Amino acid sequence: MRTTPHLPCLRLGQPYQSLNHSEVIDYRDGTIRATLSQVNPGVIRRDLKKIGSARAALQKFTSIELLEICKKAGDIFLHDDLPIGLDGLVQSPEEYVGTLSSTSGLPHVMVRRNMEKIHHALSHMSTILNGLTRGLDLEVLDRGYGEQSGSPVCFHPTTKALGLVMPSNSPAVNSLWLPAIPLKIPVIMKPGKDEPWTPYRLMQAFILAGCPAQAFGFYPTDHEGAADILRLCDRALIFGDKTTTDQYAGNPGVQVHGPGFSKILIGDDEIENWPDYIDLMVSSISENGGRSCINASAIIVPKYAREIADALGKRLGPLKPLPVDDPKAVLSGFANPKMAEWIDSAIECDLAEAGAYDATAPYRDGPRLVQTEDGTYLRPTIVACESINHPLSNREFLCPYASVVEVPQSEMLDIIGPTLVVSAITKSDIFKNELLMDSRIERLNIGPISTMKVSWDQPHEGNLFEFLYKRRSIGMAA
Repeated sequence: MRTTPHLPCLRLGQPYQSLNHSEVIDYRDGTIRATLSQVNPGVIRRDLKKIGSARAALQKFTSIELLEICKKAGDIFLHDDLPIGLDGLVQSPEEYVGTLSSTSGLPHVMVRRNMEKIHHALSHMSTILNGLTRGLDLEVLDRGYGEQSGSPVCFHPTTKALGLVMPSNSPAVNSLWLPAIPLKIPVIMKPGKDEPWTPYRLMQAFILAGCPAQAFGFYPTDHEGAADILRLCDRALIFGDKTTTDQYAGNPGVQVHGPGFSKILIGDDEIENWPDYIDLMVSSISENGGRSCINASAIIVPKYAREIADALGKRLGPLKPLPVDDPKAVLSGFANPKMAEWIDSAIECDLAEAGAYDATAPYRDGPRLVQTEDGTYLRPTIVACESINHPLSNREFLCPYASVVEVPQSEMLDIIGPTLVVSAITKSDIFKNELLMDSRIERLNIGPISTMKVSWDQPHEGNLFEFLYKRRSIGMAA
């Protein structure tokens, strides 16, 4: 792009240029990559009063037609030049990659992988909906009623719109709201401060694929505007750290996506084979720059914690920042250097407490916090903890980080706490059954499966269909 684009607000699909603007900055040199129309909460409130028209626009399509639109949108998102703001500007896929990298810190190779994940989700949306609805005939959503497994069934929407307060850490997180469109629920979104690019590009791809523009609300706004989206949409998703998401814990209308505290557990029967699983641990910890809630942040084993920590330190400690366009780049820069500085100081502060040591330090040949011409980076950290009670034993940071802790297998499920993904390496039927019965585990992988492996037909955090629709009893006269 030769001109700095201006991304307007999309007021139920209609571009709207506000008098107030915010800027999206290249974190490396401070150049302005885009300006955004910044809207006040009053605009959002007014538009939500008209959201019924957006819902009606989607209801004109059958679910099958919307699934076809999803497929087309996925191909357009991945391959085509798309409108970027006003004045007829367009953005090629390569420009999208470079621009997103410059404001988020993700290297180009990770942006492309995230693009592929989003494309896969859109291309396989029928499989995703089949999993979310447990095989429901989607014509039931078109008519409002039908049959499932020989019994009458009726579903009604719990909301007229899905509210979204999005993060900036990883583009693929946008895949979580995509099923709302074939489920005929409009989206009202506050984009992430440093990452408006992916949702805006997705909305443009949907519109070009034939989806009604009214289905999309794109509202760069302040904290009050974000709070109104969460409050006024009967169903909403929020992403953030524990401080942010704790405010909405227990609110049935808000699905919270916070830290995952995902873990790998090795059982007594497989611990002697731990060297066979180092590759699995490395990928679970470091893929996507360690930025995902499904990255493993703890390795819990009945013994050999020191040996495992050393092996991981040997593999991850030498990793260094590479140029953002290097296809071998595995670390992400920080758009906000103060966040990297805080994480580094938090780790160092807790390492000063007895009972833990940095197993990557002997292999790192330098500090954890690194400044390069491409920005601020944190190199991987593996911490060996003597006890699960050490403050570093169950922490999650936006970088490749994990603790390694020794806990008897009989005590593992007593101490793991709420966990988004557990990959349990065991063949023991008794341990498997204990894991299957544990209500604190959202997604359970049994066997040597990376915590990063996603099954699109089995959501790892919440079921969007059950969040957006409620089953009602129905009786119909013959």
